[in-house]
Amino acid sequence: MRHQSGGTLLGLLGLLLPVFIPSLFSPLSHASPSALSEWNAPKPRHLHLFKSAVERQSSDSVQNELWNPLSGQGLRPCILTTNTPSLPEKSQGYIQVFLDGGLNQQRMGICDAVAVAKILNATLVIPYLEVNPVWQDSSSFGDIFDVEHFIDALKDDIRIVRDLPDDFSWSTRDYYATAIRPTRIKTAPVHASVNWYLENVSPVLLSYGIAAIAPFSHRLTFDNLPMDIQRLRCKVNFEALSFVPHIRALGDALVNRLRYPSDDSRATAGNYLREVTDFTAKEAGKFVVLHLRFDKDMAAHSACDFGGGKAEKLALAKYRQVIWQGRVLNSQFTDEELRSQGRCPLTPEEIGLLLAALGFDNSTRLYLASHKVYGGEARISTLRKMFPLMEDKKSLASAEERVQIKGKASLLAAVDYYVSMHSDIFISASPGNMHNALVGHRTYENMKTIRPSMPLLGQLFLNKNISWSEFQEAVIEGHKNRQGQIRLRKPKQSLYTYPAPDCMCGA
Repeated sequence: MRHQSGGTLLGLLGLLLPVFIPSLFSPLSHASPSALSEWNAPKPRHLHLFKSAVERQSSDSVQNELWNPLSGQGLRPCILTTNTPSLPEKSQGYIQVFLDGGLNQQRMGICDAVAVAKILNATLVIPYLEVNPVWQDSSSFGDIFDVEHFIDALKDDIRIVRDLPDDFSWSTRDYYATAIRPTRIKTAPVHASVNWYLENVSPVLLSYGIAAIAPFSHRLTFDNLPMDIQRLRCKVNFEALSFVPHIRALGDALVNRLRYPSDDSRATAGNYLREVTDFTAKEAGKFVVLHLRFDKDMAAHSACDFGGGKAEKLALAKYRQVIWQGRVLNSQFTDEELRSQGRCPLTPEEIGLLLAALGFDNSTRLYLASHKVYGGEARISTLRKMFPLMEDKKSLASAEERVQIKGKASLLAAVDYYVSMHSDIFISASPGNMHNALVGHRTYENMKTIRPSMPLLGQLFLNKNISWSEFQEAVIEGHKNRQGQIRLRKPKQSLYTYPAPDCMCGA
């Protein structure tokens, strides 16, 4: 009797733990799987497909087609302005912007800030990056991007200063946080027009010599802008924004270790030069970067079921309540409806099945570009079984090499961005800011980038009776035109995701 009641209490405790101690179910890092994450690991949801994927073989012809780079598409980068760049003799004043969001949202804000400074004939102060409330990263512009390169690349387009002169040193983030200030513009609408800035910000510049715009995310329209302004935005994004040297050096080291794997893939900073020398005698291998966008926020906000059972459902429900008071946009739909509409993030298992169906085999070198994955190593285990040669920053670089980026989400993301731009193929599991930024950048450089068809995959995964051959045929057919082919930007779409035709022209 006592034994039965003890078992009942243990079972009840297992169900209630996620509710009362949700932190136990928070994302766990790749390198540090815990006993709890393994205990809570969901079984493969698509077991028959998973078994076929693990045993798969790909023909040489499929492999060759997969890895072949994109052929020319008739468009090339084209960012020179139509007129010879020239700066007016006098600036109208100083523009400050305060940028929130993660690295890639801030990156787009920087591009817009340069464009606004050009529109207003103002001097841009190096943008201020807000501390991200989720990742608690206080990295500054100069911690991430090469300031000297940024200023030099744009010297013919706008004036840029690192800091305000002493006369304006009072204009700080703290100054604007304590009271309403006449020099702060906080009413800039999303996707504001050129006329809005001329009518609302120019008078502030003329009156005070400075204007601080906060918030400043998505505050410039993508439509009805002069071509020179559009191309200037692309120039900033694709040429002026270069990561600081230590990010580039670590990125180069990771890329080389992916292309030239050795028995000991983790190296130290001291022997990196020897590595580079050794690489010259070897044939470069190919690798894929996978941005596995499956964090706790995304899982909770999607309202989808990810196979973790009652414990996971309770944990995510509690998290929604704490973060969003239980409100979730998709909560009125069933899991099946969300999946058939392509609204559910792909799990590590599902993105692995997609890659396997496309023809990537178990010899494929896969770099995982992700900060944290919900469920940690337990959630990733099925993906790793399909792709045993999967690496990330921790597996490829030593602790010594990673010391400058440790615990800094923006710098970690910058390394992943750099490696992604040097990969043969990039694929993101779900749309988001990093997906959008890299799709645009790789389109600009004519690089192969696979965009998963979320509605197609959702419907395929709902079909529990589909065979591997049927699944593979549907995946290949559905992704023939989703591998980096240029898509012309439509009205209201982002220039940073669709750089053609604004920033590309005929070859």
